[in-house]
Amino acid sequence: MDKIIIIKGGGDLATGIAHRLQQCRFHVVITEILKPTVVRRTVAFAQAVTDGQAVVEGVTAKLVTGEQVRETLAAGIIPVVIDPVAHCVAAFKPQAVIDAIIAKKNTGTNMTDAPVVIGIGPGFTAGIDVHAVIETKRGHDLGRVIYQGPAIANSGIPGEVGGYTLERLIKAPASGVFTACRDIGDTVVGGEVVGHVGDRPVRVAITGVLRGLIQDGLTVAEGLKIGDVDPRCRPEHCYTISDKARAIGGGVLEALLHMGVER
Repeated sequence: MDKIIIIKGGGDLATGIAHRLQQCRFHVVITEILKPTVVRRTVAFAQAVTDGQAVVEGVTAKLVTGEQVRETLAAGIIPVVIDPVAHCVAAFKPQAVIDAIIAKKNTGTNMTDAPVVIGIGPGFTAGIDVHAVIETKRGHDLGRVIYQGPAIANSGIPGEVGGYTLERLIKAPASGVFTACRDIGDTVVGGEVVGHVGDRPVRVAITGVLRGLIQDGLTVAEGLKIGDVDPRCRPEHCYTISDKARAIGGGVLEALLHMGVER
């Protein structure tokens, strides 16, 4: 039970990684912050912080303390611990650390954290601060393992889905407390109000399915991404791991096996 892999972050991309590794019989531990601002909550193990546990495609994650991690792993459940600065890396001495916070910058991960350290997306440079980087930009190289150099720089423009890029995003119109009036999985029409930040309405720009929306009651900053509309109008996609998350999970699995991490 000592061969542990720590994943920093429990959002939808991190969940795609954790799910794949769990299915391949690795022991995975997820660290999260006290109030995750996850958008795709229905497919994010970070939701265990709010609900106590989260189930994604048959795999369960549970909010636990550090002392409960090993018994949770023994039960076949992914432990989620509230550990914003990942103190558990020093405590558990994992064989691998995966930074999947998706902050678009390195917030404190070092190559010395574990025998194998992997960074997800922009902000990391393989050979300098991590051993490998996984490409996250949609397109030909999505999921590629990079062993020398950085991922493609963040452009600030999300990948195209159904012909839309920036229009898919829902951002906070002001700073304040978010209150939702629609749910993930709902069909929405361009211009429709899906919630409020304080007394300011939050509107969608395009018609589609509300694929993601942050937790009701969170305090947000102006401009923060708080939702996502999928113009393909497939509500079932709201409840399964995305193609992007699966590709990134496959890249992580390849990197771990390539660098000799044991199950």
